[in-house]
Amino acid sequence: MTKKIVFVVFLGILALLAFLFKSDIPFEELKNKYTNEKSKFINIQGVNIHYRDEGNQNDSIPLVLIHGTSSSLHTWDSIVPALVGKKRIIRLDLPAFGLTGPHPQRDYSINFYNQLIDAFLNAIGVQEYIIAGNSLGGSIAWNQALAYPNKVKQLVLINSGGYPKKNEKGNIGFKLASTPVVGDVLLKFTPRGIIRKSIEDVYSDKTKVSEDLVQRYFDLLLREGNRQATLDIFKQRKFGSSEKIKNIQTSTLIIWGEDDQLIDVSNAYLFEKDIRNSQLVIIPKTGHVPMEENPLAFLTAFNKFIF
Repeated sequence: MTKKIVFVVFLGILALLAFLFKSDIPFEELKNKYTNEKSKFINIQGVNIHYRDEGNQNDSIPLVLIHGTSSSLHTWDSIVPALVGKKRIIRLDLPAFGLTGPHPQRDYSINFYNQLIDAFLNAIGVQEYIIAGNSLGGSIAWNQALAYPNKVKQLVLINSGGYPKKNEKGNIGFKLASTPVVGDVLLKFTPRGIIRKSIEDVYSDKTKVSEDLVQRYFDLLLREGNRQATLDIFKQRKFGSSEKIKNIQTSTLIIWGEDDQLIDVSNAYLFEKDIRNSQLVIIPKTGHVPMEENPLAFLTAFNKFIF
């Protein structure tokens, strides 16, 4: 009887592992699903970058949008339609995420992102721009403003990384990915339920987390190489010293979702204090991605600053 029980348990574990096992999704399959007529690809430093260049092509100082960890250029979908009549809008999937996929040398340092974004913008003929970034994208954006102050004319930080974390509740997906051994297991066994819970942790209003949203995040995480790249980022986890933030001279807007549990709202006030030429807007009842969760409030603050 004991042997039978052990055997049944063993079969149950095998069945569970088979259910949780997720193979990578081929690039071409995802390309067909997540590109549109505005999507383009360009090879920069060995990385085939997926980007969209939309709106007013006569705009001399376009808007460059940088997404956060485990996200993609689709995170801006809710605000782009309201801006295309006025601005040229350039958004891209960062290396390690979306359709762009991993960097061949697995380099995700802040210097790599700075140089790649500058090379990308040079390649498409952009010399001066406004840069806006969310979370990891915010860290990249403010480092970009420091590295290329003559090119970055305005800076928008949206629930941005920058300071040592404290008191944050965090996100279940990020916690698991940064845990030794567990993160490596997630390279092959990636429950869709964890992705849903991770997105719900990012939103204040959980009812706004749709099945389509979860499926997109899940699919693009499974793009060939993206899970390993995400794990590499958590292991590297160096995006510039917060001491450098005080050197930012660029006119800056800081937008923050008040209920952010990934990067606490107290960080917004640190940015406001350290960046002399800055203004702060706190959006109530909103989490880590206000441009997704509360686009109308986001656009109200954003438009006042850039126009």
